[in-house]
Amino acid sequence: MKKVKITVKGRVQGVGFRYCTKMVANQLHLSGYAKNLDDGSVEIAAEGDDEAIENFIDEVKHSPSPSGHVTEMTVTYNDDLPFQPGFRTL
Repeated sequence: MKKVKITVKGRVQGVGFRYCTKMVANQLHLSGYAKNLDDGSVEIAAEGDDEAIENFIDEVKHSPSPSGHVTEMTVTYNDDLPFQPGFRTL
């Protein structure tokens, strides 16, 4: 199991980015969340098996929302992140 925190910048608010991210996370059976930050970026935390996390990172990099566009992405692996079952948008 991997735990990852991702910060995404670009056209990621107001374009369905969090909702589409949740759909991808649910398809990959990940737990975590996606939330808008005050600076216009989106913070994502996810937990799941290694392959699913890597696939998720790739999907996020290419924007799961057709209207979104990722210009910058920071990925941090952190085994200490606490998680609840399921993926939600905040």
